[in-house]
Amino acid sequence: MENRNLELKQLLQPGKRVHLVGIGGVSMRPLGLVLQGMGVHVTGSDMNSSVSTDELIAKGIHVAIGHREENVAGADCIIRTAAAHNDNPEVAAARSMGIPMFERAEAWGVIMQAYENAVCISGTHGKTTCTSMMTHILMAAQKDPTVMIGGYLPLLGAGHRVGNGDTIVLESCEYFDSFLNFYPSLAVILNVEADHLDYFSDLQDVEKSFRKFALLSSGGVVANGDDPHVVETLMGLDYISFGISNNNRIHGENYSADWRHFDVVCDGQVYCHLDLKVLGKHNACNALGAAAAAWVMGIPGDAVAEGLATFGGADRRLQFKGMVNGAMLYDDYAHHPDEIAATIEAVRTMDHKRLVIAFQPHTYTRTKALFNDFIRELKKADLVLVAEIYAARERNTVGISSKDLVRLIPGSEYCKDLTEVTQRLQEIAQEGDVILTVGAGDIYRAGEALLK
Repeated sequence: MENRNLELKQLLQPGKRVHLVGIGGVSMRPLGLVLQGMGVHVTGSDMNSSVSTDELIAKGIHVAIGHREENVAGADCIIRTAAAHNDNPEVAAARSMGIPMFERAEAWGVIMQAYENAVCISGTHGKTTCTSMMTHILMAAQKDPTVMIGGYLPLLGAGHRVGNGDTIVLESCEYFDSFLNFYPSLAVILNVEADHLDYFSDLQDVEKSFRKFALLSSGGVVANGDDPHVVETLMGLDYISFGISNNNRIHGENYSADWRHFDVVCDGQVYCHLDLKVLGKHNACNALGAAAAAWVMGIPGDAVAEGLATFGGADRRLQFKGMVNGAMLYDDYAHHPDEIAATIEAVRTMDHKRLVIAFQPHTYTRTKALFNDFIRELKKADLVLVAEIYAARERNTVGISSKDLVRLIPGSEYCKDLTEVTQRLQEIAQEGDVILTVGAGDIYRAGEALLK
């Protein structure tokens, strides 16, 4: 690994041409822009044109739509997204031409080594929100950070930022063990759950990966002491615990009913008081994780309070979209049962008559592996529409459909496509409802069509 790291470091230099396969992806796009900012000649390709590819083209990066052998000719190296397998035409061509090929996470690993502070925020859920919160704190503290988030942050007008300070903060994903390519000076672990079971064999396999990640950190680990799987994962290791409960070294006190207002207490002393714009216990926990990281870094408490007071939520995280027939429409990226549970709990602190959820399961393997858990959580809504499963990177080799969920959720309805979801929401929406479009695929389009 060290040899690959050295080779890639030599290739990510001004004047070298680097081709990104799948450049429109949520962490590939910022990678391309960060490399461009370093003086690297960046090209890329993606299967489909999108807002992301349009942005890259507007900033002077040549993006080919469609994967073809000729796209890689002349490149000094290839960086590929995890979704680009060996049968991808560009990957196959690069291999046959002997062009060095690296994974996206390896590139981020090389980039972060140039920073004194590399804050890597991990967890099965909450990574985007907590990384966004950390970005707000670092900006308020005038740290001029470099940032990589797997979503859009209004503060940045993007999902990334190229700074001139000594700090980089990155959303750090466990899928395919990607974060094991990183070099954190501070590792944050928000939670550990059974997910990505198309790659990991079970929860214990996920825990092993997070433990390896924690051991990579050169300057300490901040972890959620309220999460039993985190505690199990880090058994025998030193870490600074944060959490809702006061048995953690960093915790909250004097919580408001909607979890937006509370004191952050570090080692028995009030560090700051938080007034959040985002609802829910899960967001209070995300804020505590960000505050804990800031405390370890020596950032003043008033910068934490100022930064988090201006955070209005990340894109697609319980995001208010508009009003329909007197109903409030929100969109949320939740695609794991625990995330759905946290979102529903947050909505229940709001004043509303009915909770209507339009849910699109994400991947066949996740739907099958967590089938009963999805049913348990979705039953908590007053009315549920279930769109067909969003395949993402998969084929349906497990023989499952959203119809299987609908059969076991009383009063739920199956919608064969997003047009039908939009139509039914239009018919259902009433004064006082909260409508949630939920899922990591393109279910948000149904909500956007409804507003139009």
